[in-house]
This record gives sequence, C-alpha cells and structure tokens, in this order.
Amino acid sequence: MGYDHLLIHVSESGVNRISLNRPAQRNALNASLVAELKDALALADADDRVRVVLITGEGPDFCAGADLREIQESIEAGVLESLGDAHALGDLFLLMRRLGKPVIAAVQGRALAGGCGLASACDLVVAASDARFGYPEVRLGFVPAMVMAILRRAVGEKRAFELVALGDQIDALTAREYGLVSRVFPSEEFPAHAEEFAVRLAGHSRSALAISKGLLYQIDGMGFEAAVRTGAEVNALARLTPDCREGIRRFLER
Repeated sequence: MGYDHLLIHVSESGVNRISLNRPAQRNALNASLVAELKDALALADADDRVRVVLITGEGPDFCAGADLREIQESIEAGVLESLGDAHALGDLFLLMRRLGKPVIAAVQGRALAGGCGLASACDLVVAASDARFGYPEVRLGFVPAMVMAILRRAVGEKRAFELVALGDQIDALTAREYGLVSRVFPSEEFPAHAEEFAVRLAGHSRSALAISKGLLYQIDGMGFEAAVRTGAEVNALARLTPDCREGIRRFLER
C-alpha cells in the first residue's frame, strides 16, 4: 500500500526496507508518520516474505526527532492531546519490541531526540562512520521519557543519565562504545554495508531469530533462576521446530 511519509521495498532476500520520507523536515516524527510506521511494521510482521525489517531515512539524516510544530500544537490543545501523542510513540516502541522479526536501524547523518529514540528502540543499530546520535531534549526543557526504559538497558544507568542530562551529540564510534550501536561502516559505502548486514541476518532461521528475540525481552526483569528456567523451556520448544530438526540433520550428515 502507499504511504505519505514512508517508502517501502521488500527484497528477494526478505529484507523489508522502510524509509522515513520527510527529508525536508529531516524525517521528523509527526503523528502521521508514527501511525504509518506502526501500520507498516504490522504488515511486515504478517508478511511471510519478510524476514528482517530495516529502517532508514531518506536524505542526509536518519531522523531529527519529533516535529516541534506539532508538539507546540499539542501543548496548546491541552494535556490530553499531549498524552495521546506520547502514547502513540510509546505504542510504536512497544510494537517494535513485540515484532516477531528483527528490526534494524540503519543510521546515517543525525539521529537526535525522538529519532535517536527510534533507533534505540530497534533490536540492532548499524551506523555510518560520520553518523551522530544524541538526546538534546534537556536543552528545550524537555525529557526523552519513553526511551529511558530502553536506553538504561542498553547503556546502563549512569551513562543513560549522562546522555539525557548533558544533551551532547556523540559520534558513531562513541555510540558503539556505549552500546547504542552494533556496527559502524564507512560512510561512503554505508547503504551497501547496511543492506549486506540485513541480508546476512535474514539468511538465518526465521524461527530461531523469532524465538531468540522473544526470549531476550521476555527475561528482562526476571531474576536469574527464573530466567534460566524460562530459557530451558524455550530451549525444549526450539528443538521441536522444523528449522532446528533440519539443521541438526544436515550437520549430522556432514
């Protein structure tokens, strides 16, 4: 289907590329874009062709954050309007986490504020070597509130507070050192490297990826013993999948 603010392409390898398409606004997140993203992700989850989702941004930047004009309008409309906007973005982050397929952010240019939150909400982040990340909301008297639950898990409490309290931008290598970014690729060849990374992931067992992602987030907040016991149950179930049975058969035949 067509979208006003997204470009969609599904490759033969099963990579569903979702490109934020508001380059004149540096792909700022407005209500329409957030709604379209939720719809596109739900469709990708239901599409048997899709094995991995790759979120990118059209133009020089990944995403500059929330559309401040729209935020100003919601402030003037009252607290209920602001709460509705906030819940819509929070629901997007939850959907990304619940999706049965890996979601990768491919960041070139800047990923700031809500844009950095969008990247952080993905399961994996790959970045161009000249990419920049940051949560500058504090400089507007604002707070990156919903992403805090994700950020503190990714980088730890003290690092998370440093990022949101100072509001500084960091480069891709620093973001990788902090734990925000998985891989950094040369800027000149970044689109090809990001696609290759997604294709590599898409080549693995669909069921193994889905079960691994689900378990990773399921054990979040569990005690050690509960997490190990949950892992044992998932281990037993994973053995029953066709992919596991076929993989073991091929290995033993070699």
